[in-house]
Amino acid sequence: MSLDAGFSERLRARDRLIGYWSMLDSVIATERIGRIGYDYVCVDAQHGFGGYEHLLHSLIAMAGSPESTGIVRVAQNSSTEIARALDAGAAGVIVPMINSAEDARAAALACRYPPRGTRSYGPIRSALGSVAHTAERDRDVVCLAMVETADALANIEEICQVPGIDGVYIGPSDLSLALGATHPGDNNIERRFTGALNVVVEAAKKAGVAAGIHCFSGESAAQRIEQGFTFASVASDITHLEHAASRHLAVFREAFK
Repeated sequence: MSLDAGFSERLRARDRLIGYWSMLDSVIATERIGRIGYDYVCVDAQHGFGGYEHLLHSLIAMAGSPESTGIVRVAQNSSTEIARALDAGAAGVIVPMINSAEDARAAALACRYPPRGTRSYGPIRSALGSVAHTAERDRDVVCLAMVETADALANIEEICQVPGIDGVYIGPSDLSLALGATHPGDNNIERRFTGALNVVVEAAKKAGVAAGIHCFSGESAAQRIEQGFTFASVASDITHLEHAASRHLAVFREAFK
C-alpha cells in the first residue's frame, strides 16, 4: 500500500490526523517540514506565494517523506486547477469557496476519472508507483470541500452528502467574517462561531465524512479534535518563521535593557 493510499483510507475512516500548512515559496522548507512527522502537509496554491513550479517541486520533495503526504489547496473550484494539482502528484485537494451541493459535486467529479468523474487522463507524476487501473487511483485521491461562507454553512448537510466528497474543511478566517466578525479571531462572535463549528461537525458525522479545520497552534488543533473534528492543520511556515524570529529578538533586547 502506498503512503497516499494509507492517508486516504485513514481520512475516510475519520481517524485523527494532524497536518501542516505550507505558504512559502521554498521547496527546502516544505521538504524539511515533511520530515517532522505530520500526517500531511498542504501546499497552499490559493494564498501561498509560489507558482505551479513550486507546487510541483514541493510534491516531489514530499514524495520522499516517510511520514507525510502532500496535498494541495487549489486556487479555485476549477477542473483545470484540480487536475494540475493531482497530475503533479497531490494525494488530494482542498477546494475553496464551496457554497452548495452543486459546487461540491463539480469538485468531486473533477477529482475522478470517467465514468466516476470528469478528470482528463493525464496522470503524469500521479502514475508513479501506482497501479494502472483508474479506479485504484481514484480511491487514493481525497476531495475536501472548504466551508467558509454563510451559504456553505446553510447547505452543509447537502454538501457533506455529495458522493465523492471525502470531507469538509473549515476556513476559520473567512467563516468568522461571514458570521459578522470585524476581523478573524473577533471574540464578539465566539459563541456564534462555535455553534457553526458544531453544526459542521454534526453534518460531517451524520454523512460519515471527515471534518477538518485550520488552526493557529497545536493547542488549538488539539481542542478542535476534542470538539469532534477528525483532522486539523496547524498554522503555516510563514507565520512560524515570523514568530520564531520575533521571539529571539525579544529575548536579545530583554537581556540588554
